[in-house]
Amino acid sequence: ITIPSSVTSIGDSAFEGCSSLTQITIPSSVTSIGNYAFYKCSSLTQITIPSSVTSIGDSTFYGCSSIIQISIPSSLISIGNYVFKKCSSLTQISIPSSVTSIGIGAFCECSSLTQISIPSSVTSIGVFAFYDCSSLMRILIPSSLVSFAKKALNTNSRKIESILQIQK
Repeated sequence: ITIPSSVTSIGDSAFEGCSSLTQITIPSSVTSIGNYAFYKCSSLTQITIPSSVTSIGDSTFYGCSSIIQISIPSSLISIGNYVFKKCSSLTQISIPSSVTSIGIGAFCECSSLTQISIPSSVTSIGVFAFYDCSSLMRILIPSSLVSFAKKALNTNSRKIESILQIQK
């Protein structure tokens, strides 16, 4: 699907449950993507979020279990609650230095995610942010991090020190 350039916002639940949707092109005219916009679009494999997007709602890509990789635009300031929850095929994510906070359960149950690097701009990581990311072997966190919520991740009996690495 290609969204026309006359569109400036993708509303709440716009494509929710569209299980046959495989890819979508969002034009640079779009500045916001609403809550649950692509919720449970389980066949969605590819999405490009343009740099014009400054706001992504909660649970936007929740349950998009076929997405492998996604780039977050440098115009985004925060990753909201449950945005990528249950994106079980997601292997890598690039978080730009514009992001200052990662919300509750943002990457919860992303079972294929192996490592993540948190930029120094991030000052807070919410509860359950990386919970049940069973393949996660390394999180690079900045020394500037102020708040890393209790239960932000579970380690499946691995020592937390072997997963968390502080960037200097």
